[in-house]
Order: sequence, then C-alpha cells, then structure tokens
Amino acid sequence: MSGAERLGITADVLVIGFGKGGKDLAGTMGREGRRVVMVEQSDQMYGGTCVNIGCVPTKALVHHADVRRPGDDPQSWYHDAIGAVTDLTTMTRGRNFEMLDTLDTVTVVTGRASFLDATTVEVAAGDDRLTVSAATIVINTGSVPVVPDIRGLRDSAYLATSTDLLHTEELPRHLAVIGGGYLGLEFAAMYRQFGSEVSVLEAFPAFMGREDDDVADVVVGILRDQGITLIPDAKVTEVRDGSVDTTVCYEAGGRPRTLRADKILVATGRAPAIEGLGLDRAGIRTTERGAIEVDEHLRTSRPHIYAIGDVNGGPQFTYISQDDHRIVADLLLGDGTRSTADRRAVPHTMFITPPLSTVGLTETAARERGHNVRTAGKLVARATATHRPRIMGDTRGLIKLVIDADTDLVLGAALISIDSQEVINLVALAMRHDVPARELGNSIYTHPSTTEVLNELLGTVARVGAQVPAGGRPGIARSPSTYWARPKPNDQSSGPFSV
Repeated sequence: MSGAERLGITADVLVIGFGKGGKDLAGTMGREGRRVVMVEQSDQMYGGTCVNIGCVPTKALVHHADVRRPGDDPQSWYHDAIGAVTDLTTMTRGRNFEMLDTLDTVTVVTGRASFLDATTVEVAAGDDRLTVSAATIVINTGSVPVVPDIRGLRDSAYLATSTDLLHTEELPRHLAVIGGGYLGLEFAAMYRQFGSEVSVLEAFPAFMGREDDDVADVVVGILRDQGITLIPDAKVTEVRDGSVDTTVCYEAGGRPRTLRADKILVATGRAPAIEGLGLDRAGIRTTERGAIEVDEHLRTSRPHIYAIGDVNGGPQFTYISQDDHRIVADLLLGDGTRSTADRRAVPHTMFITPPLSTVGLTETAARERGHNVRTAGKLVARATATHRPRIMGDTRGLIKLVIDADTDLVLGAALISIDSQEVINLVALAMRHDVPARELGNSIYTHPSTTEVLNELLGTVARVGAQVPAGGRPGIARSPSTYWARPKPNDQSSGPFSV
C-alpha cells in the first residue's frame, strides 16, 4: 500500500490496544461471529503491558533474583535472567497473537490509531494509511510511566523506566528509585536480590502509609533487613549527570542531601495513554487526571465507544482490565447487568519476598467507618500452622485479618508470607460471598499449606475479639514494637503475637 493509497475496511467491533481486556474482548466477539479489527501500535506489544513489560517479565525476574546463590556472579546471573525473561515474553507474545490471528473473524492491524470521527479511525504505519469504521469501538491503550518535572531528570543519561530496566543487560551498581509505591519497592527488592546497592526515595513521611502501622512496620523491616536504604520524606530537587554516574540531590529532614547512582528508576505512577488518539474529534470526554471518562458500564461520552483497562482511570491491574472486558461483553452479548459497581474485595499483591497481599479495609479504615472491629493475626514465625513457610525456609512476615465483630464477616486482610498471593484470593472470595470468619476458620485445607494458618487464626477470633484495649473498644491492643517485632531468622517460636 503506497503513501498515496488509502484503504478502508468496516468491522462490527474495533479494538484499539492489544492489552488483556482488549484481547479477551476481541476473542470473545470474534468467536461469536462478529467481525473484529484489533489495532496495536507495536508488534512488540501483542498481549499488552502485562505480558511484555509488566507482570510476567517482572515477576519472572523476581524469581530469578530470589534463586541466585551467594556464590553466583551478580552480573552474569542478571544477564542470563534478562535473556531468559526475554525468551519468555517472546513466546508469550507470539501465543497471544496466534490466539486472535487464528480466528477468521478477527484481523490484527499494526499501526497507530487516531480518530477521524466518532465511528472511524485512521491507522498509520509509516507512510501507509488504513481507515477502519465500526459500530462499536473499544479503547484499550493502557498507560505510560510518569516522569516528574525534576531539574535534570528527563535529560539524564541514567534515567530508566521499569520498561527500560527490563531491556538492560548490565546490572546497576547502585540503583536509585524515586517513588516508594508498589512498583518502586518491587524493583528495589528485586535488584537488591540481584546484588545491586539500592536506595528508595519516598516523598511521603512514611513508607506504606496506606497500610496499618503494624503491617507497614513488618514490610519496612523486611526491606531494610535485606539491605535496602529507605529514605522517607525525601523531595528530589535535581539530578546532575557525571561521566560514570549521576548525583541525585534531595531534601530530607529539612537538610539538603545527595546520593550517587548509575541508574535512576522513576516509579512515580503511570498516566492513561491517550496522546495522539484524537479523542476530541470523536467527542470523547476526559477527566481532569487525563483518563477517558466512563460510566459504570465503561461507556464513554459516546455510548458506542468504550474505554477499558488503565486508560479509563480505574485501578491499574491486569485483572481489572480482564473484568472490564466482561462488563463490555455482557452489554454487547448478554443482559447488560454487569458493571463496575459489582466489584467487591479486589485483592492486590506487592511481589517483594515474601509477598505482601491485601484486600478490603485496613483496621484503621474499618474503625473510621464505624465498624465494631476485631482482628486476628500472628507473625508467621510465631504461628504453629505455618509449615509451608518453614519448608520453604522463609518465616518472615505476618498474617492479619480484620473482622466485623457484629456480623462475623471479614472486612479486610493483609498477608505477608510465602504464597500470600494465592491465599488472598480465598479470603477475597469469602468476602465477596459473605462467608463468615468462623467458616474460614473451620474449613479443611491441604497440608502443608500457607492457607491452613486460617484455621489457627480464626479459631481464636472470639478470644481475641473479647480484648478491650485502653481505648475501650474491642480489638487488639496496639503496640507494634511488642506485638509486631520482627523475628530473628532462626526464630521458630509459635506463640501468638498478642496477649
């Protein structure tokens, strides 16, 4: 197709962006006999962020970092790990492409899409142009890293996003991480395990500020014991490049400070990827934060156009994008009853080692909302039914559940333990279906497993809930230094964390 030639095709459904939600929706509609066009701007992003530059490669790197032995050369191990992960993403990307390409009703087009009007987009690939018209259009373009406006940062030769690091075969000697959220701490823990020196600069006064103090204390303790330098209340003011590294200038504790690093990871959030889409030509409204405005059924200001995944400003998780596809598919093929209002107890995991998994309300938030709260929790090392973590040789962490004393329903949980990313799904399912805490405590679980700690914890809920701390409200008396003190690596005691 020459630059002077413009071809046009018509589809029932046009999906812009090959992410999880868009891919699943294209497949669903194609298998129902609808004519679908999937547009993806890069052949390196078939399958979306998670498969190529997000969940899959980063969690694979976490695994490679964790299994490195003390005698293994850090640089060689890291180089081989990057190679193995590249092979994995290449294979997964190919399978994602085949999933759609093998459907006769689906056409995959590689190029940049931009709206011409509310029913037509132009796809550009070099000098080639293709117009696609469709009655239903779904925008699934994801998000991009945010680089803060710090003097010298954007022009620094040592700046890296998480995507950049996944394609860097040289292990940083000293990695400076700007941002202490989930992404920043995951990468900090991973690169420390690979052998880098790591410093994390967090602008807020405390790390893990959205979690209860006892949970945050354990996470911070694990990271610091790992050798990571955590610097809270740090305002980065300037980055000054040198010939072999860069100097990060920041203020902390009211004093100017500096640190030197040969790589800076910016982990200050991601913004919806809407640049160049021409949303105004389609009459699609956006929010003040730059996301595409949607209703509870993910319809934009143009009812035949939907926005799913990160681009609509919702939680930036692959499984949320997958659920977005279910909502749109239900509108197009079902009875249209599914909506974002149906979502309850969505779990999250931060893949440090051991991972932190959470769902629902923290104890603090539950009390603020007026619940009559009781909690059940233990340090992993002090629980009896933690054979799985002991077998794996890692008894760091804690298990904590927040329960409504009046209804016996679980309000939330924070699990820091081997396999917490699996156990949290069971807790979330129980919350969504109003399974009482006593039922979780009395259920039969496999042995040895991390899940069976629920038998131990929830079997004592009534006793724990009867305690009355100084404030006069039922619950566990607050004293992190006493009850959440980090166990030593060889601490195999099994006493409860509270009295």
